[in-house]
Amino acid sequence: MRKEECFYLGKIVKKYGFKGEVLAKLDTDEPELYKDLESVFIAHGNNLVPFFIEKSSLHKSQLLRMRLEDVDTEAEADSILKSELYLPLEFLPKLTGDKFYFHEIIGFTMKDVKYGAVGTIVSVNDNTAQALFEVENEGRQILIPMNDEFIEKIDRENNEVVVKTPEGLIDLYL
Repeated sequence: MRKEECFYLGKIVKKYGFKGEVLAKLDTDEPELYKDLESVFIAHGNNLVPFFIEKSSLHKSQLLRMRLEDVDTEAEADSILKSELYLPLEFLPKLTGDKFYFHEIIGFTMKDVKYGAVGTIVSVNDNTAQALFEVENEGRQILIPMNDEFIEKIDRENNEVVVKTPEGLIDLYL
């Protein structure tokens, strides 16, 4: 399994006890969706290694407490500490309406209600204070804030994101 075929679930942040159990901080608003997993992929270098989960439960609502197969000692738990967890993309719950996953809209055409076709969404930059759509238009990069008030519609059927940006925002780039 390659990382491109998976989504980031979270990170192992602590050991729990002395028998190899670990706590993982999940990157989700709904951790309860992942408390009954059978397995998980753990990043080891550039590889993803599958681990079967013997038992798991939510710990303090946001952490997933896991007992992994073949991780039976504190030293073995130490070896996977701070490792990232991944799951195959098909495990993501399907979203409808104007909710979307960042990876899902890459390649979609962005259209502005007033301006028309803006360009193609090439990525989402969420390393800033506010997430940004990165849109390509004839070799130029256009950054559009990912703001709920700007997003008019996610049209999955036509692979389009329709936005209503403030007057002049798109003109700044073109």
